[in-house]
Amino acid sequence: MSAVRVAVVGGGVIGLSCAWALVRDGARVTVFEPDQSRGASLVGAGMLAPITEAHPTEPALLAAGRAAVDAWPEFAAALAATGVDPGYRTNGTLVVGYTADDVVALDELAARLAALEIDVERLTGSACRRLEPALAPGVRAGLDVPGDHSVDNRALLRALRAATDAAGVTHVTTAFPPAPAGTDGYERDVTVLAAGAWTPRLAPQLDGLVRPVRGENLRLAARRSTPVLTRTVRALVDGRGVYLVPRATGELVVGATQDEVGFDRTVTAGGVHRLLTDARRVLPAIDEYALAETSAGLRPMSPDGAPVVGHVGDDTIVATGHGRNGILLAPLTATLVARLVNGGTADPAFAPGRFSATRTR
Repeated sequence: MSAVRVAVVGGGVIGLSCAWALVRDGARVTVFEPDQSRGASLVGAGMLAPITEAHPTEPALLAAGRAAVDAWPEFAAALAATGVDPGYRTNGTLVVGYTADDVVALDELAARLAALEIDVERLTGSACRRLEPALAPGVRAGLDVPGDHSVDNRALLRALRAATDAAGVTHVTTAFPPAPAGTDGYERDVTVLAAGAWTPRLAPQLDGLVRPVRGENLRLAARRSTPVLTRTVRALVDGRGVYLVPRATGELVVGATQDEVGFDRTVTAGGVHRLLTDARRVLPAIDEYALAETSAGLRPMSPDGAPVVGHVGDDTIVATGHGRNGILLAPLTATLVARLVNGGTADPAFAPGRFSATRTR
């Protein structure tokens, strides 16, 4: 029996993870990606944070996120075995509050997590500074969250490209052919649409169900003798969230804004100012870093915050709508897509049909 031929549209973390899972499952895979630089994967911070992202209205997403964190060690190790380290780090996350109101919000988060039987350790401001001496004296309290990890998103993309190349995936740097299968030179039995916020342009059934949400972030470079963080720090500053994600290279990723502005990927002065101002109140040493890059990406968001993974036709599968959690959920999404290609059923919590049975299969 001949191998199933799969066209994967999208060369970000989701598309490449799906391609890698499929080719290891015996499929013949072609990935179409004309411009990886415009996707969210290249811009993201790489937080694997189902716990600190937990929201009481998203129980299915929390469960999937915790399962994904459990899948990440094996996923990262398999990628590293191909010769490129994806930068997977398991030294946890520190969530801190700056004002009295921020501390109240941390207490509420801790109580919510306790109700979900997720243990986190409450810390005083001085205890936070013992863990991360570079934190500002104004940090009042914190939560130690060992279960939230991180990965270097750009190293991850390099590792996935190396892994898919080694496994025999064909990469095409042109737009996906719009012609029917068999008439455009690219034979395929199944198409997987993993084009992030652009997926509805290829699958009209998703129109209005997946939308772009802009997120701006900064990349800072530590200089000689600059104090650095050893773990991800997520902070509340006057009720606003900011995260600081260190890399082994000394780089620090600071993010992220969230704006409903359609497909506008402009980096704004206001966004940069807000991120630097809030990050500086938590980590005064920000002043000593070099500003290496400003960037903006478009998160593909669904109405309920959960991804959209499933059939939208007999031979078309979508994998999009991951919002803030695309990198976190990549291993699970890849496994689910491979199962769908092989005739399995969709997860009801993520299936497109959960929104409207009249719009999708």
